[in-house]
Amino acid sequence: MVTNTTTRLMVLTLRGKRSVHDRPTFPKAMGRRKKKTVRKVRVAHELPKRRRIAIDEAMKAHRTEDRPEWDRTSDWGDVRFNRKRIKPGTLRTIHLPLLNVSLGDAWPVPVTIIHGRRPGPCITIIGGIHGDELTGPSACTHLLSNAFTDEGKPLDPKSLAGTLRIVPVVNLPGYRMKSRYFPDGRDLNRQFPGDPGGSTTRRVAHQIWTHLVEDSDAIIDIHSAAKGRKNMPQVRCDLTHTSSYLLAKSFGIEIILDSIPSKGTLRRTANAADIPVVTYEGGAADTLGDQSVKVAVHGVMNALRSMRMVPGNPQRPKFRIMASGSTWLRAAEGGLLDMFVQAGSVMREGEVVATISDPATPGMTVDIVAPEDGLIIGAATNPFTAAGMPVGHFLPISKHFSLLREQIDEHGQFIVNGSQEERVWREEHEISEISLDGEWSGGEVDSEWVGSKPTGDEKEFEEEEAA
Repeated sequence: MVTNTTTRLMVLTLRGKRSVHDRPTFPKAMGRRKKKTVRKVRVAHELPKRRRIAIDEAMKAHRTEDRPEWDRTSDWGDVRFNRKRIKPGTLRTIHLPLLNVSLGDAWPVPVTIIHGRRPGPCITIIGGIHGDELTGPSACTHLLSNAFTDEGKPLDPKSLAGTLRIVPVVNLPGYRMKSRYFPDGRDLNRQFPGDPGGSTTRRVAHQIWTHLVEDSDAIIDIHSAAKGRKNMPQVRCDLTHTSSYLLAKSFGIEIILDSIPSKGTLRRTANAADIPVVTYEGGAADTLGDQSVKVAVHGVMNALRSMRMVPGNPQRPKFRIMASGSTWLRAAEGGLLDMFVQAGSVMREGEVVATISDPATPGMTVDIVAPEDGLIIGAATNPFTAAGMPVGHFLPISKHFSLLREQIDEHGQFIVNGSQEERVWREEHEISEISLDGEWSGGEVDSEWVGSKPTGDEKEFEEEEAA
């Protein structure tokens, strides 16, 4: 689907179809001034028809939202968080207890509120829902550094419009234990909106929902891949939830995955309450990657610029790829996996992705090759594999490979917008939008990865919700 929108989140209006331009070419005639010629590129429309119709209908139904309280001339006063007051033009860190208890550890997590001097939306940035994923905590820490919050800097509360809430680590006990889960073994991102009288994790989910989610105008949830794999920077959202779709585009990176998450996830539950949410994925568990953190910070600032909360124009990529499905590269044999590439690698058909060998049969190896031209958006990092296990998450892009080829470094890695210092201004109509057909295996983006499916307790929770 190709649309053109203005840059303000949730209050955007449709204008019409955009024109897409390729790189300019120049005539070779001597003695004349070189003229710039423009060749239009045909943009693909390959999403499944049913999905495309649903997205089109959602976009047509979207209307400009009148929010007079955001007007520069409206009254703008103090805000309260957990019974604490924050004045306009100030920054304050308040600890939110995840559990309401009289004895034991209440797990207080720091929430920094930057309350701007001027009216605007309330945006919540969340990291560390999974305790072993460090991309979010690191990105949030960077956003709270003096380089962003000092006087005259982008997040200076005296120049900020609206309110920004930043929570570097939500899953505090999991973070302390270097674990994805809460102490009761549950995944917090399967328990929303929670229950104040339920299990430990469901009580925590209720506290987060009450204090951080339900009064937000938009949420950016920062993740990295689970153990045993790594993701290249990507944004995930339900494209039929229009305000989330616009938020995803404002993030300013190339890969947007159209997905409806599992029941109990923050994104799905918030979308059901008509709160726009995007999930950013980048990097791996228990590690910090400079690129994934840098792109996360870039994306958050891009979104804030798009919402006119901070000064400056948002940076847009050369193109966007909206994918509704993918291909899984699987091990045909068991043994030790030797990956030749990593997440973010651009592959040509037939190139070797990995080799499998077995110490019990020296001299015998099996290659895993790319089935066609495309991009590896997720790759295994665990060398132990068995027949049928996923090795790579592959996005086939044969028809539009020329776009990828223009954005590859010397190691064959795709250069994600925002990972470098160079800032290039582009108008929205200059961006190619490519829709890739398909379905997610198992119904979800990560369903094929080992350990990504719900535990028994989480399945029981989903069954209770469905009843």
